[in-house]
Amino acid sequence: MKLLFSLALFFFSMSVFAQDLVYKPKNPAFGGDTFNYQWMMSAAEAQNKFKDKTVQTPELTELQQFTQDLNSQLLSAVSRTLFTQQFGAEGISAGSYTFGSLAVEIYPSSGGLTVDILDTKTGEKTQVIIPNK
Repeated sequence: MKLLFSLALFFFSMSVFAQDLVYKPKNPAFGGDTFNYQWMMSAAEAQNKFKDKTVQTPELTELQQFTQDLNSQLLSAVSRTLFTQQFGAEGISAGSYTFGSLAVEIYPSSGGLTVDILDTKTGEKTQVIIPNK
């Protein structure tokens, strides 16, 4: 009986074939096929329930667009007038100037005319370099 069982087990084991299990990732970020990228992105975006509300810009009516354009032109005209009053007809010259809470310092440098703008309320600073001709 033991012999018969051993022979049956031996012949049965010879007829069983096995193969190696090989893992292949689908995600291209982990070594998968690069052609899967677009499919994976579209599947992820389809499942995404959160939408970025900051990107969506509301549609403006013609009246709102006109108002926005008019405000922009008025601010441009006011800034042009302030510029002419402060610097005169000859343009920008070196020195220190104050526009409300903005402190502006203009001086020549190796790159051209340098304009440092400091917002005294927030402490933000910007530097603009106007190259020489």
